[in-house]
Amino acid sequence: MPAISVEIEQLCVNTIKFLAVDAVERAKSGHPGAPMGSADMAFVLWAKFLNFDPADPAWVNRDRFVLSAGHASMLLYSLLHLFGFDLSLDEIQRFRQWESRTPGHPEYGITPGVEATTGPLGQGFGNGVGMALAQRMVQARLPRLGKLLDANVYGIVSDGDLMEGVASEAASLAGHWGLGNLIYLYDDNRVSIEGPTALAFSEDVGARFEAYRWHVQRIDGHDRVQVEAALREAIAERDRPSIILARTTIGKGAPTKQGTAKTHGEPLGPEETKRAKEAAGWPLEPAFLIPDEARDYFAALAEEKRLARAAWEKRWADARAEAPDEATLWDVLWSRALPSDLEGHLLAATEPATDLATRSWSGKVIQAAAEAVPSLIGGAADLAPSTMTEIVLGGGVVRAGLEADAPVRFEGRTLHFGVREHGMGAILNGIALHGVFLPFGATFLIFSDYMRPAIRLAALSGLRVTYVFTHDSVFLGEDGPTHQPIEQLPSLRLIPNVEVWRPADGPETAAAWASSLRRTQGPSALALTRQKLHPLSRDRGVDLDSILRGGYVLQDAPGPRPHAVLIASGSETPLAQDAAAILAKRGILARVVSMPCVERFQSQPEAYRQSVLPQGSRFVVIEAAQTDPWCAVVGSDSLRIGINRFGASAPGEVIAEKLGFTPDAIAHRVSIWLRPE
Repeated sequence: MPAISVEIEQLCVNTIKFLAVDAVERAKSGHPGAPMGSADMAFVLWAKFLNFDPADPAWVNRDRFVLSAGHASMLLYSLLHLFGFDLSLDEIQRFRQWESRTPGHPEYGITPGVEATTGPLGQGFGNGVGMALAQRMVQARLPRLGKLLDANVYGIVSDGDLMEGVASEAASLAGHWGLGNLIYLYDDNRVSIEGPTALAFSEDVGARFEAYRWHVQRIDGHDRVQVEAALREAIAERDRPSIILARTTIGKGAPTKQGTAKTHGEPLGPEETKRAKEAAGWPLEPAFLIPDEARDYFAALAEEKRLARAAWEKRWADARAEAPDEATLWDVLWSRALPSDLEGHLLAATEPATDLATRSWSGKVIQAAAEAVPSLIGGAADLAPSTMTEIVLGGGVVRAGLEADAPVRFEGRTLHFGVREHGMGAILNGIALHGVFLPFGATFLIFSDYMRPAIRLAALSGLRVTYVFTHDSVFLGEDGPTHQPIEQLPSLRLIPNVEVWRPADGPETAAAWASSLRRTQGPSALALTRQKLHPLSRDRGVDLDSILRGGYVLQDAPGPRPHAVLIASGSETPLAQDAAAILAKRGILARVVSMPCVERFQSQPEAYRQSVLPQGSRFVVIEAAQTDPWCAVVGSDSLRIGINRFGASAPGEVIAEKLGFTPDAIAHRVSIWLRPE
């Protein structure tokens, strides 16, 4: 790296600090304390270790940096600007303003160089674990090229991150997998919003992570020599993830507020800012000062990194020429390529039609998808036998012989998350962010509540993740109301940019998987049954393209206008068909619409939606869940046959009878509604 002196180092560190301070002051909002306290170790990491090219933030062999402590966003924005990423000083000055590229917490896809959207604490910690896992899995698939795909994942984590349970789950898995390419700096400033962390946090963090099988070091986070030595030792440790407990002072350099919660979530204020700058020998004017010497030094560092990347590209090209088969596989993985006939391939896995649970159809489709899509990987939160999500011929990412100290077989395709839904969600997002794999994760629909923050972040970030949620209704039976979802289905539909698929048979399950795999700008959730369902009887002309629209006429009624349109999803779709047959005998003609994905249907052209749900029709929604959100589709002047109470412990068929989900009960309610006495 370019020659450096202690004076230049300090100038660079102060530049990072005061860019953050000035941005927070101008916004009159933000967190100056963490950037001030973490600037020393962040500078050492970015200047001396992190490999990247500011001109190409997506370079495939870059080291990834995750700021899990997202409230310290101005630390990251300062670094990105100073190292020459496409983030102007004007954007720094527009911190936290409408449509700026410097939002209050880092957002993936908004700011070049931001690797993950880190708002809720602990999520970024899990994202980094997923990135490191994906990197190891890529290397295992490419014995020759993988030697050049040697990037590490770094991060800065906070007290708040380590308090959140999601970080504990992800840390346990990182240690179990032996992710030696994962290195975290723990900003141990012992202050949170309420005050000293001793109010609620007194554990021995180092001992905890040693128990997780991590490599642990303890340093002074303001001693840049110690930081550098610790990072070198962590990089040399290849069999365990590393955490460096860096004791720091929050708001370091603020004369009266450093070390206090006053620097955590509010500006320093004009007087404290003035005194902090005076104490550091920093000019009071202008604000957002970047001394020429510091700017030149950051530019020299960036150029050195660019040249290192260019040298790597030459080695990469030579290696590709020597290993063309691996080069082809890499191209398929990196593009997450899908075959043009994916839909037909998946549909073939659902033949012949028979009575099966949609979780079973999904299991069959997963095997076909794994054969066609090398990027597909995934697993469950200790529920693969129930969710049918094992990739049978793919092998597992497990230690050889299941021995604690044996090597991990990263070439596998089935992930075993254990009973860790929180961690699974965050790790899946990290895998998707890494950019090589199409991950899925499975649990019961009721436990999607554990994953909601990660699902929301996947939607916000536009990540390609598939969630497989089985046991999707009260009809799962005897496990009772603790395991029977009522509000989970509509609550998932309320998250913007999530497509929720609730298929009713094999072809709809194939369509759901095909749609999820093809979707490039957000996640999809599949809600699947435990109980067997009869195959649907479709009108002639209904094909896979119809299903892929999210809603379609499954069975029409004779005549120009039916008396009612029955709309159902999942296990209630064959029920709707049976009810329609009973109604027909009573002279009531009903069209049956299958609606496996409300979001996909709502995105269709109005003309198509009108053709399926004609304006002025009498609409009946049949779904074993809370149904109020259906008003957005059918209006409030409709009959909604749903469940607005908790379930019960009983056989599924008994629950269906008691709660009115039988063909006769449905037909009776529709008859009364259409012909009130």
